[in-house]
Amino acid sequence: MAKAISQYFKRIFDDYQVLVMVNPSDFTGTELILHPDGKVEKTEMEFDEEIFEDLAEDEFQPCSSLEFQLLLAKS
Repeated sequence: MAKAISQYFKRIFDDYQVLVMVNPSDFTGTELILHPDGKVEKTEMEFDEEIFEDLAEDEFQPCSSLEFQLLLAKS
């Protein structure tokens, strides 16, 4: 069975950023919050089947896996 390719999303708020990685095969993933002081907060997540609609409604935009992985390395 082929491995699912994760999808990455980002939203910039006034003073912090949120990046989200979603595995579409089982709706698990990781949320990274980049705080103004440079601290990166990492949370493992379990999503429901409507995650992509939720992200779009919350104005998240697709982002690159490289951007996510670089930030993940700082967490």
